[in-house]
Amino acid sequence: MPAAPPSSPSLTHLVLPKPGVCIIRHRHPDGQTAQPNLVNTLTTRPSRIRWLILALLFFISVVTYIDRVNISVTARQMMPAYGMTDQEMGWIFSAFVIGYALFQIPGGWLADRWGVRVVLTIALLWWSICTALTAMIAASSLANLVGIMGALMLVRFCLGMGEAVALPAFNRAVTNWFPVDARGFGIGIAIGGIGLGSAMTPPIAAWVMVNWGWQTVFYLASLLGIGMGLLWWFLSRNHPHEHPWVNAGEQALLKREPTATTTVPWRTFSRTPTIWWLVISYSCLGYVAYVYLSWFYLYLVNVREFDVLRGGLYASAPFLAMLVFCPLGGWVTDRLAIRYGLTTGRAVAGMTGMVLAGCAIALGGVVDSPFLAIISLSFGAGWLYFAVGAYWASTTDLSKAHAGTLSGLMNTGANIGGAISPTLTPWLAHHWGWSVSLGVTATVAIVGGLMWLRIQPGDGLK
Repeated sequence: MPAAPPSSPSLTHLVLPKPGVCIIRHRHPDGQTAQPNLVNTLTTRPSRIRWLILALLFFISVVTYIDRVNISVTARQMMPAYGMTDQEMGWIFSAFVIGYALFQIPGGWLADRWGVRVVLTIALLWWSICTALTAMIAASSLANLVGIMGALMLVRFCLGMGEAVALPAFNRAVTNWFPVDARGFGIGIAIGGIGLGSAMTPPIAAWVMVNWGWQTVFYLASLLGIGMGLLWWFLSRNHPHEHPWVNAGEQALLKREPTATTTVPWRTFSRTPTIWWLVISYSCLGYVAYVYLSWFYLYLVNVREFDVLRGGLYASAPFLAMLVFCPLGGWVTDRLAIRYGLTTGRAVAGMTGMVLAGCAIALGGVVDSPFLAIISLSFGAGWLYFAVGAYWASTTDLSKAHAGTLSGLMNTGANIGGAISPTLTPWLAHHWGWSVSLGVTATVAIVGGLMWLRIQPGDGLK
């Protein structure tokens, strides 16, 4: 029998000495492993699918705020059409916020438990349908039963339920798809879509309303949301390892985070003082944010006496500031956390943004020049959202496994504050003037910023 030919080296395993470098090692028959050389060392670039996911989150954020802000513009025609007062319109604004606040925690839990892909898709379709119903509900049998205002409040409440899923799901997605030293920046980019959506909506909605009627604003926004929901379903996955376009290099960059169990550690949450200070402080941010979202356009038209189209154009300025300052604040808090530790890095960014926001809002409320008021109030909005990355990254710092649920709890606080301000703001303005009303808003921002002295995400859960 002829002798068997010598065995050739066989490929046994791959070694990843660092992300993006793949070394192929061959094992010889004597059990020794060949040393790598230029021939068997391959370098592959990590894929960038995490940035695709982040881009999708950004554009979904744009859609959420188009659907949220459009009614503050269409209110200009809706109110005389239905004979509603400012106070009644405030109740409709608040109905959305109540639904939004009540379903933050369930929305975050669903994202933790079932994954962001299916949960966010269903939420997008739900609130897009509710957006369309806003335009047609007055002619429905429901309006005959509970009145036009009651029907609008119910539809806006349901819209708030759907949108409640969005931001906690964003936080879950960023936790899954980004390393710890980039999560402040990641959530800053995702939530920064608020700025673009809110900036686009006043001028575009005003133009559509003047030319095609206010109902068309809601129909177009609904179609956009449905399209975005389908795009998210087809392009996203819950985790990097599930996505067919993610290569080994990118997976090596991203640590696989634990999936939440069905049990949420509520007792542990309740025993952690940082969580409660975080919720109360973010309630202050929510109060201030909803002044911009609900009343800024009408403030420019009714108080500063801009016309409908110019008011819509200038009303975009604070939201453009949010678009720039939100990711900037996220980047800053990540850099500070790396250099000085989590607690200091989050607190410096959070406190700076909130205190400077209060100062700018107070100034904007008392200056005589309408244009100086717009500039100052716009910087107020920008500094407010500079702090956002620190808040959301802190929830992930405290509990990665329950990032969606914990951020939903925090955002519930924001929307308790947000449920108060759309109604309280015009009431204060009616009795004491807009300068006093905006002064109260500024004070709330500064108090919320000072609470960062008690927030310590670096200590973890108790």
